[in-house]
Amino acid sequence: MTRTIWLGAVIALAAIGAAQAQDYPSRPITLVVPYAAGGGNDVMARIVAEKMSRSLGQQIVIENKGGAGGSIATRQIAKAAPDGYMLGLGGTGTLAINPTLYANAGYDPRRDFAPVGLIATSALVVLVHPSVQANSIGELIALAKREPGKLNYASAGAGSGIHLGSELLAHMAGIKLTHIPYKGSSPALTDLIGGHVAIYLSSLPPAIALVKEGKVRALAVTGPKRSPIFPDLPTVAEAALPGYEAVLHYGIIAPAGTPQPVIDKLNAALKAALAEEDVRGRIIADGAEPLPTSPAEYAADIDAEETKWSKIVKLSGAKVE
Repeated sequence: MTRTIWLGAVIALAAIGAAQAQDYPSRPITLVVPYAAGGGNDVMARIVAEKMSRSLGQQIVIENKGGAGGSIATRQIAKAAPDGYMLGLGGTGTLAINPTLYANAGYDPRRDFAPVGLIATSALVVLVHPSVQANSIGELIALAKREPGKLNYASAGAGSGIHLGSELLAHMAGIKLTHIPYKGSSPALTDLIGGHVAIYLSSLPPAIALVKEGKVRALAVTGPKRSPIFPDLPTVAEAALPGYEAVLHYGIIAPAGTPQPVIDKLNAALKAALAEEDVRGRIIADGAEPLPTSPAEYAADIDAEETKWSKIVKLSGAKVE
């Protein structure tokens, strides 16, 4: 009898979920971006939201809410009603780094969200000031080994993807670099150009003109394969450190408990958006690569990325109370 009641409850819940999906969405959807407007995360959200709105028949409204490296808004997403009307932009920072970086991020990346799907992956480019006597990653590593701690590198802040990507490089290469954190990418890049720091792992678009003008030197990209933006640059892995990869991931998440039929409907709309040539072109122009996945594949990605980056956070000693 107990088993019969349990099965009945499961069937009833499935029926409710299916009914919700059939009517969904019946009003506008909010997509929370846990950072200020204008950054890479914001761009990714806006690129796909426009196309998804058309597919779903309801507007997706972007809401920017910065603070605590994205943790405040991500916590809000975790606690939202699981009805598909509040979604969030998930990223490497909020889902893979912050749970270890912050003493109390306020959410669990595996338990508190229902992944919808990945949007894209974005590599960085290793830049050095022209005064640095290194024309390759191998030469940079050799230079750092000769003078431990003398070479410094900039980051967009302690615990940022740039910081931890640099720490991973130093760890795998067995070298010591000095970290100079900045409050954002712009001042860090400015000081690299000015020669105040030696190394900076930059997002791709702002590096293009600087490299062409000779203001900085590009040594390699941090992704698993070469970038169409810098096709002649090797990856760090192929140049010197096999297995090295430091990329940023962007995806869409919903609160845990959101009905699976709703998640599937959102995933279908996201995949349809990423199949559009103009969407793909805009993502590639922003230095990223479209990466459509299923909800299950995104869940596996969150698990793998958090496992990887939590170790690097601990290794770096970065901690925010």
